[in-house]
Amino acid sequence: MNKTYKMGLDVGSTTIKVVVMDENDNIIYKEYRRHLSNIKLTMAELLKETFEAVGDITTKVCVTGSGGLMISKWLDIPFIQEVVAGTVAVEQLIPETNCAIELGGEDAKITFFEGNIEQRMNGTCAGGTGAFIDQMATLLKTDATGLNELAKTHQTIYPIASRCGVFSKTDIQPLLNEGAAKEDIAASIFQAVVNQTISGLACGHPIRGNVAFLGGPLFFLSELRQRFIETLKLSPEQVIFPEGSNLFVAVGSAYSSDKYGTLPLSELVRRVQNTDGAGDSEVGRLDPLFKSQEELDRFLSRHQKDRVERGSLEAYTGACFLGIDVGSTTTKAVLVGREGELLYHYYGSNEGSPLGQAIKIVEDVYNKLPDGAVIGKSAVTGYGEGLIKTALKVDIGEIETIAHYKGAKYFMPRVDFILDIGGQDMKCMKIRNGTIDSIILNEACSSGCGSFLETFAKSLNLSMDAFVSQALLAEKPVDLGTRCTVFMNSKVKQAQKEGAEVGEISAGLSYSVIKNALQKVIKVHNPKDLGENIIVQGGTFNNNAVLRAFEKITDKDVVRPDIAGLMGAFGAALIARENYTEGDRSTLLDLDKLYSFEVEVSHRRCGGCSNNCLLTINRFNDGSRHITGNRCEIGAGEGRKNKDLPNLYQYKYKRVFDYQPLPTNQASRGVIGIPRVLNQYENYPFWFIFLTSLGYRVELSEESNRKVYEKGMASIPSESVCYPAKLVHGHIQDLIDRGIKTIFYPCIPYEEREFEKVDNWYNCPIVMSYPETIKHNMESLKENGVTFLNPFIALDDHKRLEERLTEIFGGLGIPKEEISVALKLALGEKDRFRDDMRAKGEETMEWLKKNGKKGIVLAGRPYHIDPEINHGLDNIITGLGMAVLTEDSIAHLAAELDEENFRVLDQWKYHSRLYKAAEVVAQYDFLELVQLTSFGCGLDAVTSEQTQEILESKGNIYTLIKIDEVNNLGAVRIRMRSLKAAMEEREKNHVKLPCEELPEKVVFTKEMRKRHTLLAPQMSPIHFEFIADAMAESGYNVEVLPSVDEKAVDEGLTYVNNDACYPTIITTGQIMAALKSGKYDLDNVSVLMTQTGGPCRASNYVGFIRKALKEAGMEQVPVISLNLVGLEDNPGFKITPGLANRAMIGMVYGDLFQRVLYATKPYEQVPGSAMALYNKGKERVKIDIRKPKWSVFKRNVTQIVEDFDRLPRIEKKIPKVAIVGEILVKYHPTANNNLIEVLENEGAEVVVPDLIDFFLYCCYNSIYKYDELSGSKSGKTAGIAGIKVLEMYRKNMKKALDKSRHFHAPSTIYKKAEKARELIALGNQGGEGWFLTAEMMELIESGVENIVCVQPFACLPNHVMGKGMIKPIRKRYPKANIAPIDYDPGASEVNQINRIKLMMETANKNLGI
Repeated sequence: MNKTYKMGLDVGSTTIKVVVMDENDNIIYKEYRRHLSNIKLTMAELLKETFEAVGDITTKVCVTGSGGLMISKWLDIPFIQEVVAGTVAVEQLIPETNCAIELGGEDAKITFFEGNIEQRMNGTCAGGTGAFIDQMATLLKTDATGLNELAKTHQTIYPIASRCGVFSKTDIQPLLNEGAAKEDIAASIFQAVVNQTISGLACGHPIRGNVAFLGGPLFFLSELRQRFIETLKLSPEQVIFPEGSNLFVAVGSAYSSDKYGTLPLSELVRRVQNTDGAGDSEVGRLDPLFKSQEELDRFLSRHQKDRVERGSLEAYTGACFLGIDVGSTTTKAVLVGREGELLYHYYGSNEGSPLGQAIKIVEDVYNKLPDGAVIGKSAVTGYGEGLIKTALKVDIGEIETIAHYKGAKYFMPRVDFILDIGGQDMKCMKIRNGTIDSIILNEACSSGCGSFLETFAKSLNLSMDAFVSQALLAEKPVDLGTRCTVFMNSKVKQAQKEGAEVGEISAGLSYSVIKNALQKVIKVHNPKDLGENIIVQGGTFNNNAVLRAFEKITDKDVVRPDIAGLMGAFGAALIARENYTEGDRSTLLDLDKLYSFEVEVSHRRCGGCSNNCLLTINRFNDGSRHITGNRCEIGAGEGRKNKDLPNLYQYKYKRVFDYQPLPTNQASRGVIGIPRVLNQYENYPFWFIFLTSLGYRVELSEESNRKVYEKGMASIPSESVCYPAKLVHGHIQDLIDRGIKTIFYPCIPYEEREFEKVDNWYNCPIVMSYPETIKHNMESLKENGVTFLNPFIALDDHKRLEERLTEIFGGLGIPKEEISVALKLALGEKDRFRDDMRAKGEETMEWLKKNGKKGIVLAGRPYHIDPEINHGLDNIITGLGMAVLTEDSIAHLAAELDEENFRVLDQWKYHSRLYKAAEVVAQYDFLELVQLTSFGCGLDAVTSEQTQEILESKGNIYTLIKIDEVNNLGAVRIRMRSLKAAMEEREKNHVKLPCEELPEKVVFTKEMRKRHTLLAPQMSPIHFEFIADAMAESGYNVEVLPSVDEKAVDEGLTYVNNDACYPTIITTGQIMAALKSGKYDLDNVSVLMTQTGGPCRASNYVGFIRKALKEAGMEQVPVISLNLVGLEDNPGFKITPGLANRAMIGMVYGDLFQRVLYATKPYEQVPGSAMALYNKGKERVKIDIRKPKWSVFKRNVTQIVEDFDRLPRIEKKIPKVAIVGEILVKYHPTANNNLIEVLENEGAEVVVPDLIDFFLYCCYNSIYKYDELSGSKSGKTAGIAGIKVLEMYRKNMKKALDKSRHFHAPSTIYKKAEKARELIALGNQGGEGWFLTAEMMELIESGVENIVCVQPFACLPNHVMGKGMIKPIRKRYPKANIAPIDYDPGASEVNQINRIKLMMETANKNLGI
């Protein structure tokens, strides 16, 4: 009898693992190998070697891993999802595990083994994985193992962002440049991985008990394990580090093969030889860069022309001028003569020590200088400017933006656009009227910078030249999208799996670099905006493929100087030349001093304020020193200069929190804690006085700092929420740690109304509902017996406010009279606080006028005054000699307008101030506005562009600064210095910029109604099928755009701010693609778009579309807002009772078909019969929609249900999977990558909730608004009536469904609200709000336990109601199997499918399949 073996293959993103076990489960053969992206070849080699080692055995085999799906199709062997395989191995080999952490090349996974197994894998970010560690190691000129060796002897840990490999470079590079020890940096990189894994994956689930470490990186890197063990505070008994942990998933795969059939190993080796079946194309392709060699030759000869004059250094006499540019990764130097001719140049990597490199260069220059030549003046620019200027005594330090502009001007005096792409920074300068008009830098993401191409070339073992030359004539460049670097890795891997060649990948990357620069950083939608005279520079443009991609995408010929990589140094040399007067000698250190130059680096904490910056001190042997790492000038040992400059950030911070709590012996009602977070930066004076008057001692959490953040890190449920929200967890934890037993943190949907002419005064969805997230995700509240009060309260109606506070505090036994008195006092204090801020603003304006100084209005949200959030940006500004004002200190000075002419809906209170402040800034020459936004703030996708329009319409400069937990302020400092330089330049040259009026809205008239075609973007194909019919009868010629529309995404990205949510990109893109198709007469077409008026961004689709139309030069096209709350008025468009009736009937049909079709398709006996039945029914009901009759409607509904009920079925047991989440992504196949089809192919019955339910939810909200907040009585009445009407329309459908054998009827909205109340407050009304939670609970109770919760990447309400509620739902329903999936244009489909497969595995397991 033959022995049967088990074999497991694990094909990961960077390695392939093979394990063979005998029948006693002993491993007889194992191999672990990097495949360098060539999966097929490596697989063939490995299987051959296995065959040679173990012979032709009979074996069962199973494959897993991110590349396993393709291999399973190719070799025709079973596939198992990797997390499941890992779980099998853990249960077999280390059953005592409570939690397993597994890191791979591009994925990170955590599995919790307590009760129901819970599994998490990383979603849209690959920060903190093996690929990330490899990327970081190259920066330190070593590999992962070298990094591990270094980390063993570290002393300090620096904060490094691991959220994004590119950011981490931004954190590491300055540390290297400033001379921090490599050992410390190595350990800090590992710590960053740990933080990323815990905050990004645990998502609110504490990691406790026995922890197993699995996967390659944790197997090979002992120091990485050490960082995990210290951070999680594990005792030696709790650490499980099994032998062969890097092969664990392969072992699990081998165990899993048990249930499949056997085959001889020789058969597997034979199948590997057949490479045909191995490609399934998923990656798109682009046009080649050059169609022919001739085209390439013409291109090369054109770019030969732009050359700089050269001179001979040997023959030169007299003064020459040195410019040094110390960049983030390279150092450049240029020596020019009196005429600006180039005498000497140097370009090279700074080997991690910019100072050492600069000394080498200067020594080299001195050694080559002939006797008659001297250095007249020297200038330095770039990242390391400060250090080099002090160390080498360079004459002039200049910011890099100005240096680059000077260099560009030499080549093209009338240049109006400069794009400079360097190693990891991208700068773009627009020049208007001879001054720099706007400067844009990539502060948040450097996908698409030069180092990104280098990393790729390195990973393929190619030199940059070889990598580029293969791109030029590649036939089908791969389309890699424009998202994050590490994900491009996975797209590149996918392309390689599909057989793409290196050249095609290299060309595709060149396209991506440019698309990123244009769409994400500069946000240019129309190449015309770039100007006529364009200069491109920076080392990346020495790459011909990138240059060609730029010219192809923008359709413009540009100038690339032959010294593209040296432009900063060249500009610096020209600046030195400009500042030279006859007879000068440079103060630069001479040769002797250079030879004896020494530097000693030490570190200490500053201690000057609560930031407590870690300073790096370079002491030079002449006694001078240079300090970096400081955010303000105290650290540099200069004391506070500019102390008397007004800084309203500091004034406001003091003013808002400077209250003395009652002494404990006088606090009759005990202690109550308030976290120092979000809107408390505005409302604290109000709550403090209110609670103190009631006899509470009010305790505030401590000031924010990094430690506070780390305290709450483990309970953050959504990794992509903004930093200010992440800090809330730490502040609550701080109050708990201080032993406070009652915490008061209310949810405030409406703030007080501040201005007359605004559309609304909401808080943003996060500020509004975050207390809900805290309540459900911080277990320490329950563990410590804390009473957490987070009632929903509206502040805009004082009478209602009094009633609400009486309900809440009356419940605690406080008499009504006391509450009334306390409220009066609190409102008085609120007004006093507001008036103090305004008075201070006016006083500062007077001071600026009197002293002839400049002021910067640092406009953000109230909580941006927190120094941990703004990283001391206000100090940078005062350090530059400018005053700092807040937006709320001057907003009241704006002139009252009759009508606000904004493109967007002015619906958020804090942003109304921003717009007003922008109007005030536009009136005064001595003010400029800088908008602060937190990374991941969705609202600012809307507000930033509106603010920019207001400022630019009055000829002002607009600056936007993105901040997050990373506190490297290098880029920010450059922006502020450049802004100051631009302000001074304008003043010096008396430049006044032309103003452009804000665009007027185009109204849809009755005349237009007769001629115009109305375009409606697709949302839900089943429902929208009937919309055109419903409207045609009312005399509107409506055309609903097609549902599957790949072009739409590209068009959307061209016109919509990249931070806007995916639905915005898709809807705008659909419309723009249609209008540009040439199919419509642009003078006879209009756009129809819905508007809800809620607190989420969806109310601003109309504004986004208008902006896109203006940029495409189609501003004559009217956009009609379809809403039920009276937002806009269009005489040509009215919702009549007849139209409403037909639309309602259409919606009922849509919901019905959706229910019966999806519930029948998986069971049909004859494939395609359900679809055929649907198509027949659809045509029948269209007639009824055009000419509706109630009796026909009733008959049709019954008929449809009976027809589907009778369809011949195969009865079988399969998992039911529901799709819930954001409304557009839920229904639109392009938005969710055909999720329904994917799930059906995986063998599921799909359940999609009804569209009418969403309208019912909107009606119900107005009832709640009246009952609990400050809504109107008429609103409530309308809501109740609306619900009655909607229910009346679907009454017959519900009856028919109840009678049927196979289908279920929907429940009422009252029942859903009742359900949701058990877990969440109904005040959560942003986006899908509480309704999302209600849907999930109801589905689970009706037996649909598997749910895909879809949301656009960084959808604000979903952080709270979707991701934030998964934990309490799982707790309540242990069987709930929920996969939250983010969708956006750059999300990796492989990753989404992997997560869906993981959910399906669990679903099948729960069903016992």
